[in-house]
Amino acid sequence: MTALLAAPPMDTDAFTRALTSGPITAPVPPSVLIADDDDDVRDVIEFRLQVAGYRTMTADNGQSALSLAIERRPRVIILDVTMPRIDGLTVCNRLHASPATAEIPVLMISGNGRPDDLELGYEAGADDYLPKPFSTHEMMRRVSWLLLSAGR
Repeated sequence: MTALLAAPPMDTDAFTRALTSGPITAPVPPSVLIADDDDDVRDVIEFRLQVAGYRTMTADNGQSALSLAIERRPRVIILDVTMPRIDGLTVCNRLHASPATAEIPVLMISGNGRPDDLELGYEAGADDYLPKPFSTHEMMRRVSWLLLSAGR
């Protein structure tokens, strides 16, 4: 019985070693923090990301979003500009000021889509800015792009 559990000899080929090695674990899907004070918007984004295989965490205010980002270190953050406690622009500034969270890509979302609003988002450190209303397809495309561009 122990012969079956022993490691294969090193002179076997790679295929045989792979077949007799331990179980292969699936890669952990990327996590995304969704921060929006609008329950409906947050729920739609969360549902779409979960269907696509992402792990999600949510926050309904800026303070909770900042705490979750520091504690859980998501791979991407979707951050609404207008939220209670701390607005999204301030959250984004604080995230990028900390070495622990500075590299997390941020997709800023907002009902304000004027050029000046986009500029404020980028100045706060957002990696991308998506004005509301937006299609979930476009949001998914941008999340994927942020993950790829960050090498995550």
